[in-house]
Amino acid sequence: MIAPVKSGRTLRERYIVTKVIGRGGMGSIYLAEDNRLSGRICAIKEVHQARDLPEQVRAQGRDQFYREASVLAQLDHPNLPKVSDFFTEDERDYLVMDYVPGDDLKSLMDKSRRKSEFLPLEDVLAWAVQISEALEYMHGQDPPVIHRDIKPSNLKLTPNGLIKLVDFGLVKQLVPDEITVTIIQGRGTATYTPLEQYGGDTGHTDARSDLYALSATLYHLLTNQPPLEAKQRFLRPHGLKPPSEINTKIGPELEAAVLWGMALHPDERPDDAASFRQALTSGKPAAPRTSAVPGLAFDSSLDRWLAGAVIALLLTAIIASLN
Repeated sequence: MIAPVKSGRTLRERYIVTKVIGRGGMGSIYLAEDNRLSGRICAIKEVHQARDLPEQVRAQGRDQFYREASVLAQLDHPNLPKVSDFFTEDERDYLVMDYVPGDDLKSLMDKSRRKSEFLPLEDVLAWAVQISEALEYMHGQDPPVIHRDIKPSNLKLTPNGLIKLVDFGLVKQLVPDEITVTIIQGRGTATYTPLEQYGGDTGHTDARSDLYALSATLYHLLTNQPPLEAKQRFLRPHGLKPPSEINTKIGPELEAAVLWGMALHPDERPDDAASFRQALTSGKPAAPRTSAVPGLAFDSSLDRWLAGAVIALLLTAIIASLN
């Protein structure tokens, strides 16, 4: 892991780093003061590529960073932090965005669990509506923007009650017939990651992949227990415990909506965030559309898709056994 930037250092002759507020395998997240806008506090996400990578790969990664950063800078939604700047300094790429105060939902859930309580259903539902609105906005861009790492720790509740979807580390544009180079190697967090996202850079993700992650997040928030990972569910089809068996306050309509969003095959999930939100709020899941989703390269045959997933899982198991 690379050493973080020291407190007091000024980046881009503008941002004064005050402290590290997050760490990851590819860099740190810093709290910083903007010396051009008095009183403004911002968060700066750092991306550092391994020096032993081939120069061509490093160049591709940097190009991808700038493409994705320019897209993020154009997003403007109340449930998303505003990206205001991006730059490269000393072989590290930086993404500057509004600092979001407040607790993340994982922290709130952990507090409730320590008291042997569940988060209030009405609160979780209200948060879900806000997140789905942010996803509807992102997925409605041209081309769509897919987050790919929705989880409780990436959702912050601000003091004024707004939910903010933070950490764009794995975000990608959904461009039909184009393989996107991911600037941060990874596939999201296993607990919330759908099967189709395990293809690495060639994984065929779309809006429904984010809906799986959101549904798995809601399952966790509603039950205080992480859901069984998609890979394990594939091997154990009936292994996912219905959330109402853990939290008896969960009604059948809410449970049906969450499990709908967590369907293993994307064709069996809601087609879009609006349909999922309708299911959450009305208790009547909308019928999935039959038209194909642009940019998704799955074969229409469920059996063929499952066969591909089996191969991927077997390869993963073989590789793990060799390490």
